Amino acid sequence: MKIFPHAVLLMANFIAFFSHAQDTSLITSTVQWDLGTTIAYAKQNNIQVNIVRLDEKLSEQDLLLARAAKYPNLSGSAAQSLTHSGNTNPVVGGFQRQSNLAGNYGLNSAWTIYRGGYLNYDVKSKNLQLQAANLNTEVTQNDITLQITQAYLNMLLAKESIVYSDELAKASQTQYDQGKIRYNAGSIAKKDLLQLEAQAAGDQYNLVNAQNQYRQNVLLLKQILQLPSTTDFKPVIPDTLIAEQAIPSLLEAQRVAFQNRPEIRYNQLQIAAAETELQKARAGFKPTISLGGSIATGYSDNQDVKYFNQVNNNLYQRLGATLSIPIFDNRTNKTNVEKSKILIDQARLTLDQAKTTLNQQIEQAYIGALNAQAQYKSADAQLQANREAYNISLEQLRLGAITTVDLLVQRNLYVQSLQNFIESKYNSILYTKIYEFYMGQPITL
Repeated sequence: MKIFPHAVLLMANFIAFFSHAQDTSLITSTVQWDLGTTIAYAKQNNIQVNIVRLDEKLSEQDLLLARAAKYPNLSGSAAQSLTHSGNTNPVVGGFQRQSNLAGNYGLNSAWTIYRGGYLNYDVKSKNLQLQAANLNTEVTQNDITLQITQAYLNMLLAKESIVYSDELAKASQTQYDQGKIRYNAGSIAKKDLLQLEAQAAGDQYNLVNAQNQYRQNVLLLKQILQLPSTTDFKPVIPDTLIAEQAIPSLLEAQRVAFQNRPEIRYNQLQIAAAETELQKARAGFKPTISLGGSIATGYSDNQDVKYFNQVNNNLYQRLGATLSIPIFDNRTNKTNVEKSKILIDQARLTLDQAKTTLNQQIEQAYIGALNAQAQYKSADAQLQANREAYNISLEQLRLGAITTVDLLVQRNLYVQSLQNFIESKYNSILYTKIYEFYMGQPITL
């Protein structure tokens, strides 16, 4: 099967071996999943998806922090000290030592009530970043979906190749057995018998090769899923596979994709977030008004007043407002504003690049689907013609009208057309499913 170009890089990026978080019940079990179940499992368990999903949690914490900044803070302090000192007694003379135990306690609070709109813009920016993180997870899940779809279809292709390779191997072995009977009867030459034997051996080799290819494809899929190597994965063979169906127009696919694809919405949110960061930077030119207050008290054992009386007598309370006006900040605010403008331009260019990339991918899938379906039609017609010609050759050989060489030539044409038919069928299914996926349709078989 042809490899969908951009999926090659994605597959290389996402293949990883065995996550420590895997369900231990899968270690020695046999799983038989259809494509939908396989995709659902990967979305929940793939390491790369879970790494990106943790970015959502980080963004959520940033949003909670930004919201909390709009409220007053409160901190408490307590200090206990023991002071030991020596000094001269002015009354009786001489040198004396004394110790003093003291304590200080306080509560402090500050509340920024105006900062040029910075706090509100910060909440808005963090909310946009959280939405973007959610969409980035969806982008990663989409990439995984395409990888698994291709790997799963490759596995089904290999599975079907085993079936027809087995049938061909059995047929060629039967022909060889019949050839030995005819050779013993003197109906064919030793050369013809050897050719039949070589064909039977070659078909057996192709069967073994098909079985190995299937095992390799199963291994690849298990690696994408991060399933343990001891898990026996078996695909669910669909009852029917539709290889030929109507393909929506390219313009319609691009229109729908630009409206709904997460990579486009992600970059649109990045522009909105960059514009919000610009508003935050401009808030640096505006004054800041904050309220502050504190309560403090203390005591010392060098006084005759009792502890709680001292605490009450020494109670200190303060409440005040602060107005801070930026006058000269060594160009800090202006630099932040100009950098924010540059980041907005970068975000817009990134969106344009994402649209261009998506447009190319959709057009590639569209052309691939058209070509694959056209090849499927041709391969089907070729297979029908070569199958009929091969059946005729079998009858001609039985009647002695053609040689064994003629039969093997026609047989090889039939086998090649059968291989082309199966490959073109799965290519058609793959490209069509990918094309539909870009339009927002879930992939199912």
